[in-house]
Amino acid sequence: MPVIKILPHPEYCPAGTEITAPAGTSICEALLDNQINIEHACDMSCACTTCHVIVREGLASLNEAEEEEEDLLDRAWGLEPQSRLSCQAILAQKDLVIEIPKYTINHAKENH
Repeated sequence: MPVIKILPHPEYCPAGTEITAPAGTSICEALLDNQINIEHACDMSCACTTCHVIVREGLASLNEAEEEEEDLLDRAWGLEPQSRLSCQAILAQKDLVIEIPKYTINHAKENH
C-alpha cells in the first residue's frame, strides 16, 4: 500500500504524519479514513476547492487531472504547479508527500 506523508498543518495535522491507503483511493478519502479531517465542502464531487493539496513528491504517479479539476484549481488559494484537488487525485502504487495549504477560499468551515 502506498504511504502518504502529510507535512505539518496547524489545524489538521500539527505534527505531520504518515498514513497508508490502498491504490485506487483518492487522497481525500485516505485523509478522512485516517482522521485527518480535511475540508471537502462539496462532498468530494469536484465542485469546490476546499480539499486542495500540494503534492510535493509523487505527483507523476497520480491519475491525470481532468479539465473540470483544472478549472476549479484556478480558484484555489495558494495554487502551485503540483496542486491537486484531493478528491480527484487517485493513488497508484507510489508513495506521496503532500502539503495541505494553510487557507482555503471557503469562508464558513464545516464541523466548527
